[in-house]
Amino acid sequence: MSKTNKKTDDAVKILHRRFVSGKPEVMIELEKIRADNSVARKIYDLRTKAGLSQREFAKLVGTTASVICCLENADYKGHSLAMLNRIATALDKRVEIRFVSRRRSHSKPVFA
Repeated sequence: MSKTNKKTDDAVKILHRRFVSGKPEVMIELEKIRADNSVARKIYDLRTKAGLSQREFAKLVGTTASVICCLENADYKGHSLAMLNRIATALDKRVEIRFVSRRRSHSKPVFA
């Protein structure tokens, strides 16, 4: 049995093999989705670890609670470096950007 036809009962591996494997345009879109999700999760985690409501966090960042709500939504695609820097500054942090090889397992997150 070849490596690509190896039996598995892991649903994620089955779906990946069926819908993503061998389709570079799908993999690129999946990476974009993972990146958006990762940024949203990081913003949410930073805010909740700081013990802030969206409204309190918005005041610190200099925006509205509805903007914070959008930024924490995994489907939001408008994350800007300027806004990420405002968030970092409000929490006494800094933003770091890394460029990593696309040659990695499909299960690894885009951002560390």
